[in-house]
Amino acid sequence: MRNLGWILLVLALLPGCKLFKGKDKEIIDPPAVLAKFTPTATIKKLWSTSTGDGVARTGAKPRPAYADGRIYVTDADAGLRAYGADNGRKLWNYSSKQPLVSGVSVAGDLVVVGSIEGNVIALSAQTGAERWHAQISSEILVAPVIDAAVVVARSNDGRITGLDATDGKILWKFDRGAPLISLRGNSQPIALAGTIYAAYDNARVVALRASDGVLLWEQTISRAEGRTELERMNDVDGEIQIVDDVIYAVSYRGQVVALTIDNGRILWSRDMSSYVGLAFSGKVVFGADEHSNVWALDYRSGSSLWKSEGLSNRWLTSPVTMGELLVVGDFKGYLHWLKSDDGSFAAREKVAKKGIRSTPLVVGNRVYVATVDGHLAAFEVAGG
Repeated sequence: MRNLGWILLVLALLPGCKLFKGKDKEIIDPPAVLAKFTPTATIKKLWSTSTGDGVARTGAKPRPAYADGRIYVTDADAGLRAYGADNGRKLWNYSSKQPLVSGVSVAGDLVVVGSIEGNVIALSAQTGAERWHAQISSEILVAPVIDAAVVVARSNDGRITGLDATDGKILWKFDRGAPLISLRGNSQPIALAGTIYAAYDNARVVALRASDGVLLWEQTISRAEGRTELERMNDVDGEIQIVDDVIYAVSYRGQVVALTIDNGRILWSRDMSSYVGLAFSGKVVFGADEHSNVWALDYRSGSSLWKSEGLSNRWLTSPVTMGELLVVGDFKGYLHWLKSDDGSFAAREKVAKKGIRSTPLVVGNRVYVATVDGHLAAFEVAGG
């Protein structure tokens, strides 16, 4: 695990982390007290289940995946499980001696997942039977992606590896290295029409040809500044978005930018520091900054439409859009629904005692969320 001591230090300095002092364990930069409000959205809990012991000790934030009526979720100790999306009934379980913390990607009957030991594993979506596994260079913290006949895995050392989807044979490797110090996590690549788009810990976004890993273009979205490695961190760790041939990305201690998909040209940029990803709905880009303030930005210029400080220092997940609502989780185990037009609260639910680190998964009018202590829950939403 790369530079563990530094990584733990960096995590401790992030907003929302618990930094205590004195007998009463007073929290420095305390989280916002949750304000009372009149709900405008109706939330129905459909089901919840235990998926194992969770991923708290790994620092990972694997997101559940959905395909063909199934929800897939990984656990550091229990492996990979498939559940019925309607009722939470366990369909199958794949056990592994290596902690599986990357999250999951699914295409047809192919399920792919990565391990903390750098192992890419392909399974049958129907049965959970292993099809193949392949060793790559370093731990895998985000789900591999599937583009036709190629599985593409991003490892924590900065390498991207293309593997044959039928047998796991390594087809190509792309290496941009990794800075000495970075946040715990990686941004998941996006596979689209034969191209892989990926963001790096050095605030670079690259486009690779999926078939052979050839670099098509590369763009730096923010410049590292400061005298120390810690001050110069500018990771892109959250989800990037691609909408209408435009890529939206945000970096820690950097900027949020819009790039052209064909050559990476910057259309606009604005200052914002974030360790989570972006969401997009209509003509609005949504993000949560390093202090857990939620922003709505105009997609054409990046100008601010509104800012909500009601969840400050609550260490939010990446936001997700859900019709006219936004959904975010926090480090106290709450899910929050905000109105996308003004950022006001629409609903709130307590999911578990421990925190939510992985981005909630929205499927239609349902939200699926995994907690760090191994709970998976499904909610149905009406109104807003």
